[in-house]
Order: sequence, then C-alpha cells, then structure tokens
Amino acid sequence: MLTRANVRKGETILVTGASGGVGSATVQLAQARGAKVIAVTSASKAKTLLELGAMKTLDRGDDLVAALGANSVDVVIDLVAGPKWPSLLDVLRPGGRYAVAGAIGGPLVELDIRTLYLKDLCFFGCTVLEPQVFSNLVGRIERKEIAPLVAETYPLRDIAAAQSAFGEKGHIGKIVLVLD
Repeated sequence: MLTRANVRKGETILVTGASGGVGSATVQLAQARGAKVIAVTSASKAKTLLELGAMKTLDRGDDLVAALGANSVDVVIDLVAGPKWPSLLDVLRPGGRYAVAGAIGGPLVELDIRTLYLKDLCFFGCTVLEPQVFSNLVGRIERKEIAPLVAETYPLRDIAAAQSAFGEKGHIGKIVLVLD
C-alpha cells in the first residue's frame, strides 16, 4: 500500500486499523520511510503504536476532521472502510492518495463523487504486491528496522477461539494459526 501510494519522506500518513498485523507493520514501514504517521486505534493500544513510530494516535470514535482538520493528510492507508469512510476523504489534501486493503468496518461506503474529482484524489486498491515489496519487507525485518507483531498463536484445531479473540479486538498485531 505504501509503495502503490508512493509514500515519501515528510508526508503525513493516516493509518486506520493501525493495531492489527497489517496496520502495525504499516505504521513501522511508513515511519521508516520518514513519513509522519497518525494511527487510528483504541485508547488501550495507543501507547504501543506510539512506540512503533506513530507521531500521534486517534481513537476510532474520534471525528477525524475535528481532530486533524480538513485537507491535512497526504495519504490515507485504510484497512477498515465502513460508515466513517467519507471523513477519510475529507482529511485528504487536494492531490492526496488513498490506498485500501481491508473492509472490516464494512465493505459498502458512500462517495460523493465530487470529492474525488474536485480534490483530484488518487485511489489505489491493494491486493497484489509489486515484485520488490516482499524482498524489501524481509530485508527490513532482517535489519531489525521493523518487527512483525504476533499477538497470539493458536493451534489450528482452536480456530474458533482464534476467531473469537480476533472479534474481541483486544490484540495488537496478528493472530496466527499453527498446524497441530
């Protein structure tokens, strides 16, 4: 997502779902690129995200425009979508970039198409990685520039318990299933 959205040093990046596995990696990777990261999470997870490199955290329930101001963010990395989605575009500056790879908050969103064209925004759906992304990621992990976060590990036979833990949203990082 960061590669596709061309995140650069000094830019302000808003990351939704920042406490999950992908979100926490995004915070670290954006910070490693020299971006200023704002992480959307719950209050109980804010300290960890600040330690990972976020310069600021916002609570999931915060009014983003009131907290950040309209046109204040260069890039939104969205892992949530859902009903608060229009506010993500409101905080994007004209010419801003929006990258998405998740919809845990809800897959259907409302778009005032005028926001897209009047602000000259770029949208990126992110599923397939560019060839260099995985090797760059592994290199950063090996150099200890970032650290993947594993919240909990469950044997595959306990998949229902893993799903329940995921639904409670009390974890930071990935919940991993291992073969018995």
